[in-house]
Amino acid sequence: MRIRNFVTIPVVLATAALAQDAAETAGETTSPAGCLGTGGIMGLLPILAMVAIFYFLIIRPQQKQSKKMKEMREAMQKGDSVVTGGGIHGVITNLKGDVVTVRIADSVKIDVDKSALTVIVKEISAQ
Repeated sequence: MRIRNFVTIPVVLATAALAQDAAETAGETTSPAGCLGTGGIMGLLPILAMVAIFYFLIIRPQQKQSKKMKEMREAMQKGDSVVTGGGIHGVITNLKGDVVTVRIADSVKIDVDKSALTVIVKEISAQ
């Protein structure tokens, strides 16, 4: 079979289908799909429902979590126990802007970015 046949057969079939559609349009025959119309506002309802579902199940909870983490990082103080994103546990010894100094062992201090702190536990003062 030649390569030309691979090209000509689909072209012939497509022109036959177009000719059939043109004949039906000229004859004013109605198909079941033509009775449905364009859908109007009812066609947009499933899309709007999907947007609402994504908002309430994905976007809104993420925004709440982000807001909670931001408030937690702004409220941290010296003496708070913290855990970094890498899992290092320590105690805050100094705050300077976005950099926090964390003591992780006796005489071992590291500087980490505030955004690297994931869990902050307030120290309970001894009574």
